[in-house]
Amino acid sequence: QPSASAVPNPNISIEVEDVDTVHAKAVALGLPIIYPLTNETWGVRRFFVADPNGVVINVMSHRQ
Repeated sequence: QPSASAVPNPNISIEVEDVDTVHAKAVALGLPIIYPLTNETWGVRRFFVADPNGVVINVMSHRQ
């Protein structure tokens, strides 16, 4: 798990039903993953991706 100081600040968050599927699709498309798929201690699983304009998007799901 990355250190807190290394975590970029997302500009927007999007909650999805299945973050693993969305992550796999983002990787397959070659999108820049700037924070790896991570289970956070507060009950979410997420990753960050950057859009072509450099906007950082937090893609996440609540863990069951």
